Amino acid sequence: MKFSRDATESALQPREVIAGKDAHALADRVLAMDDELLRAAFRKSPIKRAKRSGLVRNAEVVLRNRGDRTLRYV
Repeated sequence: MKFSRDATESALQPREVIAGKDAHALADRVLAMDDELLRAAFRKSPIKRAKRSGLVRNAEVVLRNRGDRTLRYV
């Protein structure tokens, strides 16, 4: 939009764990996190509703779409 501005409210800023990452880098990061790190990274965030299993499933879909066929999460 012609008159749009970047959000300045801190609640609308991206969290450090996802800021500046593309989908593939973020998928790799999610797969590398354990439950404790995920809880800390997304504390007070609606993304926690997906739980680790849902986030891992989505991350693996992203990586498979890229052509990475290796299964990272068991």
